[in-house]
Amino acid sequence: MPKANNQQLMQIIEAAIFAYGKPLSIAYLKDTVLSDFNLSNRKIKNLLNELELLYENRGIELVHSASGYRFQTKSTFSPWISRLWQEKAPKYSRAMLETLALIAYRQPITRGEIEEVRGVVVSSQIMRTLQERGWVKVVGHKEVAGRPALFATTPSFLDYFGLQCLSDLPDVQDNLNHHSDSGESDV
Repeated sequence: MPKANNQQLMQIIEAAIFAYGKPLSIAYLKDTVLSDFNLSNRKIKNLLNELELLYENRGIELVHSASGYRFQTKSTFSPWISRLWQEKAPKYSRAMLETLALIAYRQPITRGEIEEVRGVVVSSQIMRTLQERGWVKVVGHKEVAGRPALFATTPSFLDYFGLQCLSDLPDVQDNLNHHSDSGESDV
């Protein structure tokens, strides 16, 4: 077994996360780039915590999402960094965001249940777009006539929105109260 000090191990982890391009889990780090070092999950987590602290006052940060750890630019620099891309970030329709929110908060949920809450038909295009983005998937079928598909969010949804788990979603009641207090409609 090769020996490495904490500094060297952090550099290996940092390089791996930077090079991989998508979130890296502790298990995957342990099984791949750190497999020669016989480290416990706790030790790797401690090294990741040290690495997070190292980036605390930098333009990028190490964040933990549902799928693992990744580097990203700090959101406070978004007004300047966004200028690097000519195209604008995709704008999502209210209907798509409402549909996604219902799936996120009430999963698993059928399309019919979404339509019942929203009071309008959910277009096939919205469901297709959410699935193509990898944000929702069919997780089963409801045991009722017609056996409609049950939809739920995916780890990609959590990663995209910077969440580790569904309990990190904002509380719906708090948001409704905020909108009511500000004079905005709850609809």
